[in-house]
Amino acid sequence: MKEIVLDTETTGISVKDGHRIVEIGCIELDNLIPTNKKFHCYLNPEKKVSEKAFQVHGYSDDFLSKQKKFNEIVEDFLNFIKGKKLIIHNAEFDLAHLNNELKLIGRDTIDNQIIDTLNLAREKFPGSSISLDALCKKYRIDNSKRVQHTALVDCDLLAKVYINLIDQKEPTLDFQMESKLQNYDKKNILYFKKVIKPSLEELKKHKEYLKKDLKKNFFN
Repeated sequence: MKEIVLDTETTGISVKDGHRIVEIGCIELDNLIPTNKKFHCYLNPEKKVSEKAFQVHGYSDDFLSKQKKFNEIVEDFLNFIKGKKLIIHNAEFDLAHLNNELKLIGRDTIDNQIIDTLNLAREKFPGSSISLDALCKKYRIDNSKRVQHTALVDCDLLAKVYINLIDQKEPTLDFQMESKLQNYDKKNILYFKKVIKPSLEELKKHKEYLKKDLKKNFFN
């Protein structure tokens, strides 16, 4: 099952105030394992970045003015997410901005199946802080690279948080997946079951126990 972990950065909070997207980041998961497929772009929002947004992501108006516009990347973006479940933290925010960009160029809104990790976290930790940073802390996920909010860094962290939220600390493997794992970069595997083999001493004691048990049952 393929899923897309998605995040955006914007010029400000509300589309009602005319704010636009400045960055889109996506990471593909295949049965909870990150593949090598990613989608990432900076965008020219044709609008100044608010001071608060600049403090969050650090993208200047000068830098963004040199980037592509949304209509130039829309086909690649839609093809990347086509038919895949989207994993988003606070999906209402990102979808509002993405659908606004699509409406501005006369395209249909996103109809993918959505999993909002914010809702998953609310159910699991009622009354607790459920920001991405807070969830990383709960699950002991290293978020030291998150000095500022950037889409791909946030996607990487969210993928790890998501796996923990759905209680899948290891990928669910079938026989086909076991063969596929040979082609994956080991650095991309987030979690893996550790196989513990018995020592020679433990095997010896086990054999002795079986002999005693066998004699006991035979004479009784």
